[in-house]
Amino acid sequence: MLILCIESSCDETAAAVIRDGREILSNVVASQVDVHARYGGVVPELASRKHVEAISVVINSALEDAGVSIDQIEGIGVTRGPGLIGALLVGLSTAKAMSWMLDVPLAAVHHMEGHILAPFLEEAPDFPFLALAVSGGHTHLYRVDGIGSYRTLGQTLDDAAGEAYDKVAKLLGLGYPGGAVIDRLAALGNPEAIAFPRPMLHKPDFNFSFSGLKTAVLQYVKKCQEPIDDQHMADIAASFQAAVVEVLTRKTFRAAAAEGLERIVVAGGVACNSGLRARFADLSARHSVKVFFPSPVLCGDNAAMLGVSANYYLENGQHADNTVNAVSNWTLDSLNAN
Repeated sequence: MLILCIESSCDETAAAVIRDGREILSNVVASQVDVHARYGGVVPELASRKHVEAISVVINSALEDAGVSIDQIEGIGVTRGPGLIGALLVGLSTAKAMSWMLDVPLAAVHHMEGHILAPFLEEAPDFPFLALAVSGGHTHLYRVDGIGSYRTLGQTLDDAAGEAYDKVAKLLGLGYPGGAVIDRLAALGNPEAIAFPRPMLHKPDFNFSFSGLKTAVLQYVKKCQEPIDDQHMADIAASFQAAVVEVLTRKTFRAAAAEGLERIVVAGGVACNSGLRARFADLSARHSVKVFFPSPVLCGDNAAMLGVSANYYLENGQHADNTVNAVSNWTLDSLNAN
């Protein structure tokens, strides 16, 4: 089956062509980073407008890169939610129109399900596994027993990890988006230079909290008596990242042990972070647990990641009709009832 996938949940306009839910024939992403950087974050109204401008171009590029014509497409997969409602509606409306025009079935996919299943496009883990979905808007731990079968074990109670990265980068004057900048700086700093807190690390549950860590960085910067030079900035970045990585990795492995799982998937935009990848690799060897990371191109928002679940749902007759609407908030667990 050849599926055209469309993603527009936030500030990336993306389209991809996937064969049989496993082979990427094309994966095109149009970023809006430059548009939103001047505002220090995503402006929803601007994001929606840019999606409208880019979506036709991105879809045509995806078809061209894949070497297929529009009439060869056998199904459409699209992000239904969660995300910015205006942005979601651009992709969903386009997908519904194309589904009707081509007379092919439509699959409306959960954004985080796409992230969690992205490794199946490269090296498919066996079910069941534990998934850490970590991005600018999400920090969740899921038990995954199959496609469409998820149970939330823990989640952030305030800021997501990626959101904390962006906010700390902003208060340090490092610009937007902040995750990649802090990761690069952290490689030049001492992760033990500053003892930032590890929020909720010793709580018995698997929930997260990063707003307190962000506040701790702010208070530290305010107390600095002298201007922060380059090395000092690198030490702050390294110490902040060390705190985030320790919380994410230790809670993830603790949850895997509690569930008796020997496989972990780490997905979402923050899964690109080199410090997080290195720490997971180290702990994987120690605990004899296999950890799966998608390639960096599949970690950020993209359309190819939707192909795994879209193909599954279409093959199993779980089609969306033209009454389906976008949803800004949508729990992954709710898919279990469908």
